[in-house]
Amino acid sequence: MKRFFSILKGDRGIWLVMIILSLFSLLIVYSSTGSLAYRQMGGNTFFYLAKQFVLILVGFGIILFIINYVPVKFMSIFSPIMLAVSFVLLLVALVLNVDAEATGRTFKVGFISFQPAELVKISMVLFVSRLLANNQDQEKTPSRKTFFWILGISGLVCLAISLSNFSTAALLFATVMVLMFIGRVPLKFLLLTILGGVAVVVAFYFMATAIDLGRIDTVRGRIDRFIHGDPNSEIGITQADYAEMAIYRGGQTGQGPGGSQVRNHMASAYNDFIFAILVEEYGWISFLVILAYVIFAGRAGIIIKNSRRTFPAFMVAGLSLMFVMQAFINMGVSVRLLPVTGQPLPWVSMGGTSTLFTAISIGCILRVSYQNKLEQEPETKEQESREMELPDEDHAFADAGAIL
Repeated sequence: MKRFFSILKGDRGIWLVMIILSLFSLLIVYSSTGSLAYRQMGGNTFFYLAKQFVLILVGFGIILFIINYVPVKFMSIFSPIMLAVSFVLLLVALVLNVDAEATGRTFKVGFISFQPAELVKISMVLFVSRLLANNQDQEKTPSRKTFFWILGISGLVCLAISLSNFSTAALLFATVMVLMFIGRVPLKFLLLTILGGVAVVVAFYFMATAIDLGRIDTVRGRIDRFIHGDPNSEIGITQADYAEMAIYRGGQTGQGPGGSQVRNHMASAYNDFIFAILVEEYGWISFLVILAYVIFAGRAGIIIKNSRRTFPAFMVAGLSLMFVMQAFINMGVSVRLLPVTGQPLPWVSMGGTSTLFTAISIGCILRVSYQNKLEQEPETKEQESREMELPDEDHAFADAGAIL
C-alpha cells in the first residue's frame, strides 16, 4: 500500500477525490446506459462500463505522465503554441462542420474524434496565466496593454466557441474574468468588460430570430424555456421534467444501485443529467459527490497558497475553477436552478476524449503540487542540518527564535 501511494505524487486529497469520482462514475455509467446498450450494442450493457473503465485508466495514465515528465515551465513556454493550434482546429471544425450530429463541435482525425473546445479551454487558461504572471508587480497593477491583450484574445476565442457551444464559451470567459480579478486587473476594466459581455448576450438573444448563426437560436430557446417554461411539457415530459422526477424518486435513501426507472426515458441520462440518476439511486449518499468537488476546490486553494511562482498559482486557479464550476453547473441544471447547458459532470459523466482532456487539467494541477513539495524539501533538509549542528543547550534558543 505504501508503494502504491508513493506513485500518486502530488496532493493526496485531490487523488482521493479523483478515486471517489471514478468509483461513482463506473457505478452510474453502468446503470444509466442500459437503454443505450440495447439501442446500439445489441443489449451488451457491459460495453459502456468497460469503455468508461478504460477511459478512466488512460486518464490516470495521462495524469501520472504529466506529473513525472512535464515541468511547469514547459506549460508556460508552449501555452501560446497550444492556444494557436487548438484555435485553428476549432475553426476547422466550425467551417467544415465535419460531424453534423455534433453541430460543428467535433474534429475528426481518422478514427479519433474530439472537441477542440476542450483543448482550447486548457490552453487559454495557460496562456492567460502566462500573461498575468509576466505582468505582476508589487507596486503596479497589470498595464492596460496586458488587459486588452487578454480581453481581445479571450473574446475572440470565446466568440468562436459560442457558435457551437455557448455554455462552454461562457464558462471559459467567466474563468478568464476571475483570473484577471486575482491578477489585480483594475476593477473598472473588469466592470466594463462585464457590461460589454451582457450587452453582447442581449444582442445575440434578440438577433437570434433574425440571423442564422451557429446555435444562437438554440441558446435563446433554452433561456426562454427556463424563464417561461417548456411548451413541450404540455404535450409530454421533457428531459428536465424527467430529471426532477428522478430526484423526487430518489428521496433520502434512493432506489439502490441499478434501481433507476427514469434512466430508460432520458436521452442524456449518462451525460448531461447523470446527477439526477445518481440522486435517484443513491439518495443522500450522492452528497459525497458534491463534497468531493468542494474538497477539490479547497485542496486547490492550498496548492495555490504553497506556490512560490505566479504562473503555477494562476494556472491552478483557472483549471480548478473550470473543473468545479462545470460540476456545479451540471448539478444546477439537474435540479432546475439553471437552464439546460449540455455541460457534463466532469470525471463522472460518460465521456470520450473530454475525459482525457480533463485528465490533462488534473495532471497540470497535481504537477504544481508535486513541484511545490520538491521546492520545499531542500529548505527542510537545510533546516534540519542546521539544527543538528546546534548543541543540545542551544535548541531551546532555536525554538524560541522560531516562535518569535
